[in-house]
Amino acid sequence: MSRLQSALDRIAFARSYTLRFLNDIPPGDWFKMPSEGVTHVAWQVGHMAYTQYRLTVFRIRGPRPDDERLIPSAFRAVFLPATQPSPDPALYPPAEVVRATFDRVHTQVMAELADWPDADLDSPITPTHDVAKTKLQVLHWCADHELVHAGQIALLRRLFGQKPIW
Repeated sequence: MSRLQSALDRIAFARSYTLRFLNDIPPGDWFKMPSEGVTHVAWQVGHMAYTQYRLTVFRIRGPRPDDERLIPSAFRAVFLPATQPSPDPALYPPAEVVRATFDRVHTQVMAELADWPDADLDSPITPTHDVAKTKLQVLHWCADHELVHAGQIALLRRLFGQKPIW
């Protein structure tokens, strides 16, 4: 198996793991915060869409004008890492739009990177990143980052009174 395929398999695994926690949360609960200053499902999902885009295609192939259709700048602005989640749904796109963007970005990432040249995976990324220095490392971090947020969604599910997955 190629290094690229291994990294893409990790990203696909992380997504399937996340979806196990996410798929049965009703859209009406996506902006519910169990206490002030914590987080909500919509922010987690929107943030994962934003970071998957930024960590992968943005850093590997560079930004393109048509990325605005993939993940609009207004969407990205409310899910930046430094943003503080708010329980006010009016500050965010509707849950259905957040989910559609999450799915669309993942589909695009997997399609665009499927045939990326293995020789380019050791190249440095731009802009630089604190955790990953090369294109291959950033693909691995993308999967790991999503698993961190899947854990937060799993905790939110439990705080909403939903049964554990296992």
